[in-house]
Amino acid sequence: MDLRKDPITRSWVIVGHREDTCQTSGGCPFCPATVNSKPILLRLPPQGPWQVAVLPHPDPLYRVEGDPGRRADGNYDSMQPVGADEIVIETPEHNKKLEDLSEDHILMVMDAWSRRIEDLKRDLRFKYVSVYKNYGPLAGQEGSHSVSQITATTFVPRRLLYELRSAREWYDEKERCVFCDIVKQEERQGKRIVDTQGEYVAMCPYASRVPYEVWLLNRKHNYLFEQQRPGTNRRHLAALLRRVLRRIRQVAPAYHMVLHTSPNIIHPKGETSTTYWKTIRDDYHWHIEILPIVETRSKSYSIKEVYYNATMPEEAAERLRKLDPNS
Repeated sequence: MDLRKDPITRSWVIVGHREDTCQTSGGCPFCPATVNSKPILLRLPPQGPWQVAVLPHPDPLYRVEGDPGRRADGNYDSMQPVGADEIVIETPEHNKKLEDLSEDHILMVMDAWSRRIEDLKRDLRFKYVSVYKNYGPLAGQEGSHSVSQITATTFVPRRLLYELRSAREWYDEKERCVFCDIVKQEERQGKRIVDTQGEYVAMCPYASRVPYEVWLLNRKHNYLFEQQRPGTNRRHLAALLRRVLRRIRQVAPAYHMVLHTSPNIIHPKGETSTTYWKTIRDDYHWHIEILPIVETRSKSYSIKEVYYNATMPEEAAERLRKLDPNS
């Protein structure tokens, strides 16, 4: 496989074939009987039978070994897909979904995310660590066991670059975090709020890209998911995520979920950057984005690269609020 950069959109694209190693004839590769014989990167709790386990992906898109070896091909740039690709097994029980787990168990899953982000960021080759979950066949879920995935890359994905630049520009102009401003306005208006708990808010974005898109944000400013602010009760976030996912499963058979946190701002020399995202501690704000898939033939992205969403976010939020999160 090769990692190639589009010089116009500045997107990095992995090209090449990858086998689906998560579908095997020998049973589920993410159930304890198989997992216990593999190298486990992290197990929670640390002692006794694990409830959450992190493994290297059996057929990774990114590999830890080696150097990216950036090279030019005329107008184009490419490199080796150096990075990390890991599977977070969210429960040892094959038929349980993330939203079926207890709040304490979901908190353990989030703890695994945080620990792996922190560990991977210690490798200064990696500029960004992504945490995401594809649920359902329409979302490209690997196998049927409840898992999320973590990838570390030597570049910052384009979508994150857009967010980071917009946040920095907002801060340069107003000396405020745009995410904090959005949360305050949404709570004041109340039309797009789906649910809240403690310091956390779930809302349908004003310009939702797909029907029933939901973001989870902290009212209190924090640019790093992996480092909690003093006094933060992340169990509230686990409870809120559980209720939101239980609502979403009543309107959509599949979804993509992604955690956006700050990139690695440490230079390879080991010094904190003073020029690269120099105000990021004040201008960026971690959040979780959930994009449901409500139909197989989606019109959400047109040829002009403008999203089309047939469901008003205000209507989506109202419907989600009315759904029973205990169903």
